[in-house]
Amino acid sequence: MSSDIANPTPITAYIALGANLGPREQNLHAALEKLTASSGIKLAKIAPFFANAAVGGPADSPPFLNTAAQIATTLPAHELLALLLQIEQELGRVRTQRWGPRTIDLDLLIYGDQIINTPGLIVPHPLMHERLFVLQPLAQIAPDLVHPLLKKTIQQLLQALKSAAPRTDQPLK
Repeated sequence: MSSDIANPTPITAYIALGANLGPREQNLHAALEKLTASSGIKLAKIAPFFANAAVGGPADSPPFLNTAAQIATTLPAHELLALLLQIEQELGRVRTQRWGPRTIDLDLLIYGDQIINTPGLIVPHPLMHERLFVLQPLAQIAPDLVHPLLKKTIQQLLQALKSAAPRTDQPLK
């Protein structure tokens, strides 16, 4: 067994977190705690929480609380995604409606500089550059991070989106 396999070099990855059912802030903290307690994950940075109107779901959906996290991980991308889905399930996420209300939502946004396009996983996240509720918190912790496909920084993507859409996000203090 080579040393690279026994001690893989950590990859920097970024995760979006959101919740709009139940105690939203508590749900986000619980997800972050579960990430921190997971083998192969080291939490590096957490963005402030932002309150946002629900996007894409039912018109009467409650507002979301969103954040982003930077992690260092030795897990392969598909294993990291499986862990995120497991944490969602442990925290009561039930998938009944696309973009419907949820206790927790964890999305793998970026995994190093890798471009992954498989039936179960697309990285970078295919809609992240269109979502203010993703870019706003991500820009707080990684403004100079370059999107592997679009070749623009998160700050540039955020500015472009802000200039094209009305602002619906509010940082929580």
